[in-house]
Amino acid sequence: MAFLELENISKYFGRITAVDHINLAVEHGEFLTLLGPSGCGKTTILRMVAGFEVPGEGYILLDGEDITQRAASKRPMGMVFQSYALFPHMTAEQNIAFGMNIKHVPKATIQKRCAELLELVGLGEKGRSYPHQLSGGQQQRVALARALAVEPKVLLLDEPLSALDAKVRVSLRNEIRRIQQQLKMTAIYVTHDQEEALAISDRIAVMAKGRIEQLDQPEEIYSNPRTIFAASFVGSSNQFRGKLASASQGLCQVADYLLHVPPTADMQDGDAVLVLVRPEETNIQQADTQNETDANTTGNHIPGVIELRTFLGPFTRFHVRTEQGISLTADIPSQQAGDNYVAQHVMLSFAPEACQVLPLDSEDAQLVKQVEAEAV
Repeated sequence: MAFLELENISKYFGRITAVDHINLAVEHGEFLTLLGPSGCGKTTILRMVAGFEVPGEGYILLDGEDITQRAASKRPMGMVFQSYALFPHMTAEQNIAFGMNIKHVPKATIQKRCAELLELVGLGEKGRSYPHQLSGGQQQRVALARALAVEPKVLLLDEPLSALDAKVRVSLRNEIRRIQQQLKMTAIYVTHDQEEALAISDRIAVMAKGRIEQLDQPEEIYSNPRTIFAASFVGSSNQFRGKLASASQGLCQVADYLLHVPPTADMQDGDAVLVLVRPEETNIQQADTQNETDANTTGNHIPGVIELRTFLGPFTRFHVRTEQGISLTADIPSQQAGDNYVAQHVMLSFAPEACQVLPLDSEDAQLVKQVEAEAV
C-alpha cells in the first residue's frame, strides 16, 4: 500500500469537471510533481489533499487511513503557497513559529526548532527580519520553513516559484529538492513549468482536462511519451502529421516525404500518426550533392532554408523552413554551428530511431493546438 493514495477522485464546480476520476499513489519519501497547463486540475488535486476542497467522488488515504472528510486543520500537511502568505506584522521567526504556537508546543522547543529551520533554509541570520525586509526568494524560504515547522507527513507546494525571477527559481528549486531529500519527506509539487518538473521530480504526472495523461519518471516522459499531449507539452519537438505507409517496415508518408521510423506492431497501414523528433536529434548540413545522394539511401533527409538562428549558449537553435512550408528546428552545439547562416539552403537529417510515432485522432489534434496556442 502506498503512503498517500487518491482513489477514483473527482471534483465538480457546477457543470465543470475539474478533476475526472483520478487514481494516484505516492510512496513515502517520494517527490511527485503534477505538471500541466492552467485549468488542467493540478491545483484542485493539491487542495483536496490539503483539505481545502472536498472531493465530489472518491477517497483520499494517508498511511492507510481515510482522511477524505477530515478538516484541513486536522491533517498532517504542510502547505507552501505561490503568494508566500506570510504575516507582514511578524518576523521570519514568528512566522515559522505560528503553527507550533497554535499546537501549544513548549516555548523552548519552538525556539530551537525555529533556529534549526532558519539554518536549514539558509536564513540563519534573518530570524528577526520582517517580510518587507526580505527578498522574494527569502520570503519563500520562510514560507517553506513555516510549512516544515509542524513536522508534516506530506509537504504540498502550489507553484511556489512562479513569482520569482529565473535565476532565483533555479536556485530555490534545488534547495527545495535538497531539503526534501535530506528530510526524506513525501512531497507533492504543482507547476506548469516543464523544466522545473524535469529537474527535481522522482515522478511526474502530466495532466490535461482533469486527467493524468502519463505518470512516469522524468526521463521516461521525455524520451518515451505515451500520448500526443505528453509529447507536445514536455519539451519541444518537430512534428510531422502523416499516415503510416508501412507499419511493419517503419515507413510514414508526410506530405511529399517518406519518413523512415521505427516499426510499429500496434498500428496498421493507413493509420493517422504524429511523428515527433526532438531538436537535439536533428542534424544540419549544407545542401550539397553528397547530401542529396544520402537522402536516397539512409535515414531521413529534408531540404530547407534557414529562417532564424538563435544563440542559446551551449547550443544554437536553427529554424528551418522546408519546401512544403513545414517549420522545423535543429539544436546544434554552438562550437559546430559557425558555418551556418540565415537564408542558407541546408539539409536536415535525423535517424529513424530518433522518431517517436504516436496515433493521432481528432481529440489529440485539438490538445496539440491548445499546447501550441498557450506557447505563443
